[in-house]
Amino acid sequence: MSDYLIVAGLAAVMAMTLVLPFSVKRVEEELEAFLFVMGMAAVSISGLWSLHLVHEALKEPLPITAAVAVVGFLFRGVRSRLKGWLDALIRRAGLPGAVFTVVALLGLGSSVLTAIVSAIILAEVVTLLKFDRAFEIRLTVYACYAIGLGAALTPLGEPLSTIVVAKLKGPPHHADFFYLLRQIGTWVIPGVLLCASLAARGAKAAVTQAAGLEEDAPDSNTDIFKRAGKVYLFVMALVFLGAGLTPLAERFMLKMPTWALYWANSISAVLDNATLAAAEITPAMTDRQITFILMGLLVSGGMLIPGNIPNIISSAKLGIKSREWARVALLPGALLMLAYFVLMTLLVK
Repeated sequence: MSDYLIVAGLAAVMAMTLVLPFSVKRVEEELEAFLFVMGMAAVSISGLWSLHLVHEALKEPLPITAAVAVVGFLFRGVRSRLKGWLDALIRRAGLPGAVFTVVALLGLGSSVLTAIVSAIILAEVVTLLKFDRAFEIRLTVYACYAIGLGAALTPLGEPLSTIVVAKLKGPPHHADFFYLLRQIGTWVIPGVLLCASLAARGAKAAVTQAAGLEEDAPDSNTDIFKRAGKVYLFVMALVFLGAGLTPLAERFMLKMPTWALYWANSISAVLDNATLAAAEITPAMTDRQITFILMGLLVSGGMLIPGNIPNIISSAKLGIKSREWARVALLPGALLMLAYFVLMTLLVK
């Protein structure tokens, strides 16, 4: 197959990957299977099938899949004690201090707990803390920003970080378990703490006994195993997709200015950021390019519900509508994008 046909075929795959989940409800509902098909199509068009690639696709999802299942069962086991722990924390730190502590711990802890389980815990916490609906939505949004940022610090946290480490583990980056912590930790950790501070602001004034947001239902064994299975298929699909789209990314992404890569990734507000990371990042990129791409994906991913796993889980469990989410999340997300861009342009070499 000629280079032009390969590029055209991969461009078509990438276009369908970006557009169909957002525009076709059936594709959105069966995203993992759709991405799996797109990944196999991309590898076939690129002619990059190998036993090594198949082995990587089978192996890479295992750690995060195991983490999702194990932590899911552990949380279900201690779920009944959560109210007692929250009450003790509120007595010790006060209500704003407790909200700050919970959001910060969920954000930073999501790199081990996984973004999925952190979002499930968040829904339970919001149900237990009796605030008015407007504050509960704001708390959920800022907490999801914190979780979305913090989960990227290790390959256990979310599919995006799993895929990035898998794609960069060879030369020249030699990414290991702590690669992302070293690469973007300086930017992510202050962002998590800032989001926790914003989430806690005004907590005392928002207390109410009226019914607010409420988690839909506890997880059954079937729910936990089904969620873990979806994560496995999702990451496997992204391994294939990332490998298959590498020729396209190397041909076009490497030529884009770093600032353009950053702002182009604001599309992550409406598209899953792990999918975009799989399509964009290649080992030929510099550390500076990787930092800008990742921070653009992570920050903009919090702006709308489809952009990030914790947004999707929390909004579904708590019944938050897309318009309610956007009304709270868009402005702080845009300000964060601008602040990070200015600071990284000045400080990242």
